[in-house]
Amino acid sequence: MSHPEDPAVPHPPTKRQRSEKSRPSIFWVLAGLIVPIGSLMARFRIVDREKMPRHGAYIVAPNHYSEIDPVMVGIVLWKLGRLPRFLAKDSLFRIPVAGWFLRKSGQVPVSRGGAARGSAPLEAAQKIIEEGRIVVVYPEGSLTRDPDMWPMRGKTGAARMALEHGIPVIPIAHWGTQQVMARYSKKISFFPRKTIDVKVGDPVDLSAFEGRNLDTATLAEATAVIMQAITALLEDLRGEQAPAERWDPTQHNQKETGRFDG
Repeated sequence: MSHPEDPAVPHPPTKRQRSEKSRPSIFWVLAGLIVPIGSLMARFRIVDREKMPRHGAYIVAPNHYSEIDPVMVGIVLWKLGRLPRFLAKDSLFRIPVAGWFLRKSGQVPVSRGGAARGSAPLEAAQKIIEEGRIVVVYPEGSLTRDPDMWPMRGKTGAARMALEHGIPVIPIAHWGTQQVMARYSKKISFFPRKTIDVKVGDPVDLSAFEGRNLDTATLAEATAVIMQAITALLEDLRGEQAPAERWDPTQHNQKETGRFDG
């Protein structure tokens, strides 16, 4: 069992890193608004919370099956002492007030397509390294299409960020958010209070890919390793076994973004 002070983080925290959450910031405002409401909707049971390092640059990779997932994951990370930065759809930054909060809290806009889709996450990764912060990347890219909400096939962005910049990937699984907001629903259920189970994993071992050319095949292999780590955590939370073959939307005539029937 690892601890925040384990050698997984090679250097001691700087003064800025130690005080990131303790000093006043826009996150205090966001937490003051969101955490009480989130705690009213759900109680969080966090397993292996000590595996989330308290300092250093990390990619946090959760499963994704509800549109309210980022809010709930953000609350969990706040409770674990980290200030979450997300890769968020650029359209969200154009929403009045919400867009201002996103920009001020350091969230990263990412285009759904085009060249910006590839460049923005990589530029964000370099900044994260320099500042010793964390970023939340959903490897699936959108809500899972799997009928039973198991993690589906992942996209390669998290693997590329990790391998190009030497950033560890911390997998997280959560289960219960769908009781607060069902997949693709716009309705939030406040009562009765739900329980969301969360499990933090060990850093994903990507050592087999170090020094290799980061071509499509290598990134796909590394992504599969990340997705398996997330899935194994979710299996523990659900007490079930995931399907042997990961759901691939392209094999089921499904779009990989946007809503779908099913």
